[in-house]
Amino acid sequence: MAQSNTSQQMTDDRKLILIVEDEFVSREILKMTIEQNYDVLLAENGSQALKHIEESGDRLSLILLDLNLPDMHGVDILNMINEKEEVHRIPVIVLTADKEAEVECLDIGAADFIPKPYPDIKIIQARIRHTIELFEKRVIIGQTEFDELTGLYNKEFFYLYAERSDAHNSESLMDAIVIDINHFRMINERYGKDYSNEVLRRIGNRLGALTAEAGGLACRRDADHFMVYCPHLDDYEKVFGTLSEGISGEGNAESIVRLRMGVYPEADKSIEIERRFDRAKLAADSVKSNYATPIGTYDSELNEKNMYSEQLIVAFPEAIEKQQFQVYFQPKFDIRGDKPVLCSAEALVRWIHPEYGFISPGAFISTFETNGLINRLDNYVWRAAARQIREWSDRLGAEVPVGVSVNVSRVDLFDPDICETLLGIVEECGISQDKLLLEITESAYSEDSKHIIDTVHRLRSAGFRIEMDDFGTGYSSLNMLTSLPIDALKLDMQFVRTAFREGGDTGMIAIIIEIADLLGVPVIAEGVETEEQMIALKEMGCDIAQGYYFSKPVPAEEFERFLADR
Repeated sequence: MAQSNTSQQMTDDRKLILIVEDEFVSREILKMTIEQNYDVLLAENGSQALKHIEESGDRLSLILLDLNLPDMHGVDILNMINEKEEVHRIPVIVLTADKEAEVECLDIGAADFIPKPYPDIKIIQARIRHTIELFEKRVIIGQTEFDELTGLYNKEFFYLYAERSDAHNSESLMDAIVIDINHFRMINERYGKDYSNEVLRRIGNRLGALTAEAGGLACRRDADHFMVYCPHLDDYEKVFGTLSEGISGEGNAESIVRLRMGVYPEADKSIEIERRFDRAKLAADSVKSNYATPIGTYDSELNEKNMYSEQLIVAFPEAIEKQQFQVYFQPKFDIRGDKPVLCSAEALVRWIHPEYGFISPGAFISTFETNGLINRLDNYVWRAAARQIREWSDRLGAEVPVGVSVNVSRVDLFDPDICETLLGIVEECGISQDKLLLEITESAYSEDSKHIIDTVHRLRSAGFRIEMDDFGTGYSSLNMLTSLPIDALKLDMQFVRTAFREGGDTGMIAIIIEIADLLGVPVIAEGVETEEQMIALKEMGCDIAQGYYFSKPVPAEEFERFLADR
């Protein structure tokens, strides 16, 4: 009986083929036909074949499979190969004289067949070479077609197949859906890459199951950004619940991972496929900070808002050139003494458009943050504030006794030249660094926090003072706070308003003030609207307050009276 072993010493650069044939002569004929170009494994029955597949499946480039084996049928082996994820990729050429079996095997996954009795050697060699080449091309395409981590489509193929779906189902109503993970970078940093990857795989598996059931396609576009294109669904709360339930993993009682979803229902097929998902992304971003309502829908109202935002983007360059943006100043008062004393101001940008009139910052700030224009606007405000400080000093005949805080966005912090830019501005305007206070939102620290923290350390080393803005709305841990380079904590305006609302609780403010005391930094409360609020904050130990109780934001010339009073 012939032995089942390798026909020769295997080399690293030769492809490996398994011959499964119970007849000795036929087996030897096949071996001699291919051994000059390939390494060969031999099996005379199904058991030996399965053993070789288990031991060498990761190296096999092809299986030549006889259907009539002494211990099992070749169709059973073919089914077993198809069921095992780690080896189902291996192409199989069936060896048989049964014409009906050829069709059956092709239907269940065989790549080709070689009839018995065997044809000319050159035909056998050509079929083997052709099958291996097709298999290798399929592997290359598969590597580019699918996301390696989740198994979902990559972006380019997703868009391609979505367009093909439209072409074949032009009358079907389709929904474009976007799923994002809130604060994913922070999760990645706090819990590690392995945990984050497991979360992404979990989402990928659930989206794969969703599209398998409802029809459609799923894609991992990048990082924590997923897209689904599927026939119209009515109950997205149910879909969101299925995706979200237990997404943090076993043993995590708290919801570490929170998702948000944007839906563009019954998407307009007359617009490009990418634009449809831009609209779904806009819907997802509209609920970015709203944990109570994690599902956003693109509708006529959001469409109007989107169109308005696009108009503002188009108008931006001219607005910068013609100085339509004006900087207003809202005073901040030290409330620790018997009488509030002016201690600094916040620079706030206002857009006075010749056609649209006064444009609220809420209408354009987030839009400019999304498309990158915020960096140019911030630079404009920094320079305008620094020039105004210089102008006040010149007019008053002495150095302005207070500093002005300006916003530094997360986008700004990724500019490698930010420190040099700010130093250049204060030098150009002839003011000291401590007169230009830098406000950085708490949420900015959670995005690639190591890079952000390193950048802020450089700014502080250069002489700038740092205020953490909107504290209480971000994702900081107490452990992170101890390492953050900050000179003041600023309570979010809405946080203060909610605390003093009827039925509200100021206990959290007291806790934050205690934290600030431990860190050795002052607390600034914005949104203070009444004397009662100011007194209550003072009694809790708050250091600085700003808000309509003292003054609304005012133009530079009106702010001068606060400087004169001081």
